[in-house]
Amino acid sequence: MRENDRTSSKVPEKFVVTISFDDETAAIFRDLKKDHPVSQSELMRTALRFYSRHKALFESVDDERIYTYSEMLSDGEHIILDMDHWILFLKFIESHGDNEKFWEMHKRVTQAHAEEFMHKNHDVGVVLRRLEACNLFKLSKVSEKDFTLILGYDMPKKFIRTELEDILSRMGSRAKIREDLSKMRIEILFSK
Repeated sequence: MRENDRTSSKVPEKFVVTISFDDETAAIFRDLKKDHPVSQSELMRTALRFYSRHKALFESVDDERIYTYSEMLSDGEHIILDMDHWILFLKFIESHGDNEKFWEMHKRVTQAHAEEFMHKNHDVGVVLRRLEACNLFKLSKVSEKDFTLILGYDMPKKFIRTELEDILSRMGSRAKIREDLSKMRIEILFSK
């Protein structure tokens, strides 16, 4: 092989980087190294590729929300539903002649949710953030006891109000809920 052939062949260029870890990052690296039997270099390459592929997600959504979505969807207990379908279902329920039966069944579901939240020791703030993750509303925390729920549509108000009243009551909390045109304001009066 001629010298020119060797230099023109496609040999990957090495790019060597030396990094320093703080204590927290070093512990994370050691744990990952135990879990993945690859070289340190391969572990870093894998981590960088993963971050590069998913960085938009990390920059746009907080960690808690990502874990909530992952838990809710991976367990198969929740679905992703288009907002137009959601509103269509609510309109159908309201126009149906026997819609009170739906609200009775809805109450049973909210009671089961309340029991689950109590079992997991969720406080009111965690419950509201979890329901926000379902895209029922956008949550704005005014203070420890005051929250504003910003709704995209007027139609889900009854559904959301019923859900919250039943869950909070079942959890031993009392709340004052006020409805505005596109918002619901919640003041927690008492919470266990």
